[in-house]
Amino acid sequence: MQHFKVYNKQDVLSLTQIRRFETKLGERLLVANHAADIEQSLKETSAEYVLLGIPEDIGIKANGHIGGADSTWVPFLQSLLNIQSNDFLSGEEILLLGHFDFGDIQYLIETNAHGKEEKMEAYRHAVITIDEEVESLIKLITSHQKIPIVIGGGHNNAYPLIKGAAKGLHKAGVIQLAQINAVNLDAHTDYRPIEGRHSGNGFRYADEDGYLQKYCVIGVHENYLQQNVWLDIVNNPFIDFITYEDIFILEKKNFIQSVAHATGFTEDNYIGLELDLDCIENTLSSAITPSGLTALHARQYVTFAATDSKIAYLHICEGATQLNDGRKSETTGKLISYIVSDFVKARE
Repeated sequence: MQHFKVYNKQDVLSLTQIRRFETKLGERLLVANHAADIEQSLKETSAEYVLLGIPEDIGIKANGHIGGADSTWVPFLQSLLNIQSNDFLSGEEILLLGHFDFGDIQYLIETNAHGKEEKMEAYRHAVITIDEEVESLIKLITSHQKIPIVIGGGHNNAYPLIKGAAKGLHKAGVIQLAQINAVNLDAHTDYRPIEGRHSGNGFRYADEDGYLQKYCVIGVHENYLQQNVWLDIVNNPFIDFITYEDIFILEKKNFIQSVAHATGFTEDNYIGLELDLDCIENTLSSAITPSGLTALHARQYVTFAATDSKIAYLHICEGATQLNDGRKSETTGKLISYIVSDFVKARE
């Protein structure tokens, strides 16, 4: 894991605004005791959750979309670390491990690859390197029966998260086969064909490689559901989805009923809990939507699933505070901090 930076307490406090008569989450969050030995730190920590960032947009660019998902990690941390530590959430449940930095790979591609096709090929090849490092860390965390909370980055990282968690939980003896389920709140299925790794096919690769047992997506937009993917899904009894239109336009099920359907469909195994921020209306992402879910829906989804499922990990991805085309948002990081705190509170 040559691209991973482990945090110390000073790193955390540098982003925490200390105030008299108050205690912030950054003052209570745990850090690794041994920066050079992550496994030993995991053995020693009392924390149930391990928080880490994958601030990259290589997988998004490999999918032909606008970069910028690498901009969210630090604003998210600044929001999270300055939440009040109180009886609702103390912070001692969380070990803030650090983040991946794939900037050197990004630089090599930007300076050496020429033309759209060559860059696309280079990005897709680079995603494989990201896959390997992320999978290795997630396997290590889950093998110690800790729950990773992962802030992205592109949705390409669903694949190494599923693969790493399946292997880690299998190694821990918690599951018999190295397979887990996934529930995803998303405007897209991210089940595009095998054509080189990118942010639009992480679940397809996890399925084809045998690490994904069941998969259910909530809130898919019918306008962006490819016909070939639709046919693959309806003919696969291990994959299910509920469209945004079925919930909010045709009102076949309400939102919580839809989430309950997904957790029921996947209740026979641990789940990777996935949230793609491009499903939330007007939240900055490479695929920002003017018609979507609310922040309240996202918070309800995570809270319900956290209490109704066996959780392998939580993954929040695709959000941006600044896209490569110049668009900015000051609230994306704070929104993610609400969702992360909801998740931990729901499970306490």
